[in-house]
Amino acid sequence: MIDQLWLIPLGFAAGVLGSMIGLGGGVIVVPVLTFLGFPPTAAASNSLFAALSNAVASTMSYSKQKRIEYSLGLKLGLLSVPGTILGAIVSSDVGSDIFKALFGFVLIASAAYIFLRKKIESKEKKISLQMMIFAIGASFFAGIISSFFGIGGGIVFVPLMVVGMGMTMKKAAPTSQMILLFASSSGVIVHSLLGHPDFLQSGLLAIGSFIGGLVGARLSIDIKERSLQILVSVVILIAAGKLFFDSLTGNSVLLGF
Repeated sequence: MIDQLWLIPLGFAAGVLGSMIGLGGGVIVVPVLTFLGFPPTAAASNSLFAALSNAVASTMSYSKQKRIEYSLGLKLGLLSVPGTILGAIVSSDVGSDIFKALFGFVLIASAAYIFLRKKIESKEKKISLQMMIFAIGASFFAGIISSFFGIGGGIVFVPLMVVGMGMTMKKAAPTSQMILLFASSSGVIVHSLLGHPDFLQSGLLAIGSFIGGLVGARLSIDIKERSLQILVSVVILIAAGKLFFDSLTGNSVLLGF
């Protein structure tokens, strides 16, 4: 167990970031685990435990700050559940190189979102029937992404709420954390039934992520984000490049996990 305690600070770093921007922290955890030779299903399922822990801590903190739209969060969260079940099942059959390439594209989209998140806010608008229909499909898709990659699905939910529904970023990221409670918990259950996670590793990640979620929710109130956005975006893009390179060359660090 001692030689795996490094998973706690990894979970903490992912938890702080995930809580602040509403992505769940998997964009940090999954690349690191993948680089270290974890199989795709182990990386995704272990990361989902951290995403769930992060979502619990963040939701608790954001609830006290009164920044969550509960009705919308409940609806989108429940709509994501069927997708998470499908994503966990499909992940059983994906090869490592394909997973790396696909996740590289997810990281590029994540970096674009992080860098541009303050620019995508729009004025509050009425939610049309067409938008609600689109939201149903988007929630199902986000559920698949959440469980397949172990990232929580916030990369879909936050832009959906901000651009499509006119919600402010100050409320969208916290509401996304509530949605991730449903997406990550259902994904954790299905991955566990399929025997994908290592419960010691996922537990250590969850401990760090829970603490990071509390810290990130507090920091989100008054932190100046621009420097953080640039730094995180650059790191994520470098990670994406490495994943693409490894997927083409078959490189990985095998540590016997």
